[in-house]
Amino acid sequence: MHEIIEQLDRKREQARLGGGRKRIEAQHKKGKLSARERIELLLDPGTFEEWDMFKEHRCTDFGMAESKIPGDGVVIGYGTINGRMVFVFSQDFTVFGGALSEAHAEKICKVMDHAMKVGAPVIGLNDSGGARIQEGVASLGGYADVFQRNAMASGVIPQISLIMGPCAGGAVYSPAMTDFIFMVKDTSYMFVTGPEVVKTVTHEEVTAEELGGAVTHTSKSGVADLAFENDVDALLMLRRFFNYLPLNNKEKPPLRPSPDPADRLDYSLDTLVPDNPNKPYDIKELIIKSVDDCDFFELQPDHAKNIVIGFARMEGQTVGIVANQPMVLAGCLDIKSSIKAARFVRFCDAYNIPIVTFVDVPGFMPGTAQEYGGIIKHGAKLLYAYAECTVPKITVITRKAYGGAYDVMASKHLRGDVNFAWPSAEIAVMGPKGAVEIIFREEKSDKALLAEREAEYKAKFANPFVAGARGFIDDVIQPHETRKRICRSLVMLRNKSITNPWRKHGNIPL
Repeated sequence: MHEIIEQLDRKREQARLGGGRKRIEAQHKKGKLSARERIELLLDPGTFEEWDMFKEHRCTDFGMAESKIPGDGVVIGYGTINGRMVFVFSQDFTVFGGALSEAHAEKICKVMDHAMKVGAPVIGLNDSGGARIQEGVASLGGYADVFQRNAMASGVIPQISLIMGPCAGGAVYSPAMTDFIFMVKDTSYMFVTGPEVVKTVTHEEVTAEELGGAVTHTSKSGVADLAFENDVDALLMLRRFFNYLPLNNKEKPPLRPSPDPADRLDYSLDTLVPDNPNKPYDIKELIIKSVDDCDFFELQPDHAKNIVIGFARMEGQTVGIVANQPMVLAGCLDIKSSIKAARFVRFCDAYNIPIVTFVDVPGFMPGTAQEYGGIIKHGAKLLYAYAECTVPKITVITRKAYGGAYDVMASKHLRGDVNFAWPSAEIAVMGPKGAVEIIFREEKSDKALLAEREAEYKAKFANPFVAGARGFIDDVIQPHETRKRICRSLVMLRNKSITNPWRKHGNIPL
């Protein structure tokens, strides 16, 4: 018995070394942690339960029979983050460059299957060169098995991908189907085809960082949600992010009591909106001053900046925040901002997270680039997301709410539960100048009369009272009491129950 125990210890030690000390040191020199070091930082100390430590590939072609490493390039298991259950897999770049084999895929599938059984999130730490070429179609089949599980888990358990190294070819599609993607600057990248293939096919010369680096995907493509400076920063921020999420779609998010009073008033908000309706202001100031402890976890801050999304807490309860940003493109909705917000709204709806929407939107972005790009369909994604959404929806109109964009931004007509407006709110089909030029087009030559008509239009619509008279606004509130009124509304809506008609699934305008 003593001998077999020693043999077990030796095998465990060998498995923990992965591709060996030299390759681990090479990871460190690149500023990267090893697969196991990452798990140790992510999970609560001493909680990680590892599975399939001794699993090996079954490939015999191209000399692979003589090259077998226990664990086969991925570490899997479960543990806790702040005491809450989570399943995790961490690809090991020191073993065959983290390349995915049939056995490697089976390990990932095992973790995902168990996560679905017990209703706990899955976090994937991706660091892989792609499919293991020596295994051919078997590795491709392994990818497809993982993709299928990503699709089945969507909307059932939260799935988070942290890209911590290369992620290329078919490997990118599993993270793409997860709920959130985080990346590490300078050491991680994602692309369907690498720089060499791009150069061969399109004759474009581009670096891996320019093609699919963290900055590219968090600012240009919108594929990733956040980019962090290094592995340690990424893992610690992921721990913080995890605290906002429920474990599955049958639970509510965790309640984290705060000493910040729910009835706190902030009189500085009374002067947030400028007197000049064309002057911008920073909507993030309103968000930060309204949420618990001024703590707002923003997502995609560098992509589609004309809309702001992220998580916060109000009276300890997780809420999703969606807000137009007047500082960028005057807060107009365009293709990128519509897609960004729509996906976030759908996530919140899937996981019982109430949505607070701050509205200052002059409309959809005009122009040929937007029309040719399909703004009609892409804008409809946000409309569809809000219309389908059944979680508590609270809306605050701070200034402009014009045209179809008023409808889209969680209006009363899309089953908004509580709709507030500030005294500065303007709810109309369009701005006064454009409206008057259309209504009184025959009087265009008379500037004095046109100015008079514009003043008349402003008097009628540059306030929230016409919408209030129709019941489209539940109350006109003082800006300084925004937090108090939202918190009260959330308490009132805590047991909200509403269901959509039975269907297999809707057909969102993709």
